[in-house]
Amino acid sequence: MRKKSLIIAIFLVVIDQIVKISIDNFLRYSEIIELIPNFFYISKVYNTGAAWSMLSGEILILVGVSLIAMLFLINYQKSFQNNYRNTMAFGLIYGGLLGNLIDRIIYGHVIDYLKMLIFGYNFPIFNLADVAIVVGFILLIYAVIKGEDKVDSKNKRKHKTG
Repeated sequence: MRKKSLIIAIFLVVIDQIVKISIDNFLRYSEIIELIPNFFYISKVYNTGAAWSMLSGEILILVGVSLIAMLFLINYQKSFQNNYRNTMAFGLIYGGLLGNLIDRIIYGHVIDYLKMLIFGYNFPIFNLADVAIVVGFILLIYAVIKGEDKVDSKNKRKHKTG
């Protein structure tokens, strides 16, 4: 893991945990606060699974998968060009994974609170860590499309900003 990605991850984990603790302390379970009518809400729920509540209750499996994913990504980052976007992408993913991993280990569930209604579809509730993971992976996909997932000798010196 590169130092700047680690700094981004730590910053994200701190913000993620502060928000989750605040939501947990100040909202009742399933309470809904409307921020943008018919579109965006805050609502506290506990998710014992992964995205869309897959593997609900399988905390050990989810912790194991998170740790394996983290190790894979740390190794995978070495093959990417060391630029700002890639550094940010990996930092966001690490931070998101760690934020949700902390919840699973400490509470046995993840605290989700962002709720959206999109064209009548009640999108599953998610959190900041989930957003970071998705944005990070979108940035990585873009990097792969641009060919930034392969470091060659002339690019090693050129991309030392991340």
